[in-house]
Amino acid sequence: MSFGQGGPQWGSGGQDQDPYHQGQYGGGQGGFGQGSYGGDRYGSDPGTPDWAALADASAARTRRRRWLMIGGGALATALIAGAVATAIVTSNKDDGPTASDRNGTLPTAPTLPQESTQPQPSFSSVAPLPPPNPKDFISDRKKDTAPLSADTLFPGKKLTMGNGSRVYTKGLTARTGNCAAATTPALGGVLERNTCEQVFRATYVKDGIAVTVGVATFANEATAKKAVREAKGGVVPLPGAGVPTFCKGGPVCRNTYNSYGRYAYFTITGYTTAKSVTTKDTKAYQTGDDIGEFAFRQIVRRGDDQAKAAATRPAQ
Repeated sequence: MSFGQGGPQWGSGGQDQDPYHQGQYGGGQGGFGQGSYGGDRYGSDPGTPDWAALADASAARTRRRRWLMIGGGALATALIAGAVATAIVTSNKDDGPTASDRNGTLPTAPTLPQESTQPQPSFSSVAPLPPPNPKDFISDRKKDTAPLSADTLFPGKKLTMGNGSRVYTKGLTARTGNCAAATTPALGGVLERNTCEQVFRATYVKDGIAVTVGVATFANEATAKKAVREAKGGVVPLPGAGVPTFCKGGPVCRNTYNSYGRYAYFTITGYTTAKSVTTKDTKAYQTGDDIGEFAFRQIVRRGDDQAKAAATRPAQ
């Protein structure tokens, strides 16, 4: 089975394209202008200007501007400092002594709330009981009191396994209190010796492979385990309701034996075309294992349901 070659590529990428369309921030060559500053003349005399006088006048104007700037800056600094000082004094203003200060006594401390006279919640010192163990309910007949039938063990008309990938059609179901009648003589003898109570059977089919599962009940877990250890032979196939006869007249079929709690469950798997099952027949093995696992899950569910019901039942 292949796990795939990975997912699809998320695009092929670009070629360093400009996401902002490579726009330019203006394309003018402008500058600060190319005009002249004029050609002023000083007086009407076409002679040479008095460059020294012009320089002195320019220097005087420069000095006046400098002093004006210094004086203005000093004035602004003084104004800001005054505003800051005023803000500090205002924020630290004392409203004067209180009546208690003038009398030489300290202010009275605020009154703390008194303890409430309301009853406080109480907690039990007794630890809660642990939840019941689901397996306890299906390990002893005295505790396993939930309704039990072929319909509760094998509900529905179809069985889905493998996350929906394998769907089996259910055929006939049956229940008998004569455990030997639902099994071959070899297995029937084992069940009778261990005081088998009853056997429930159901058949499932898919793609020409049929499986009959049998669930036998005993008084307790120890007896069910003993019956499985001694098991041989198998459960009798249950054809009908669209399932032809299988595992009869010579073809080799596969038998399994398991137990959980006071339940023992058995499967027999074979082809409806009288073909034999071999040890390398993964398809037949998968089918039988699915039905056996389903029977196990149903038994476990009985324990879970009864444990939940007991946990929510009011104490007597």
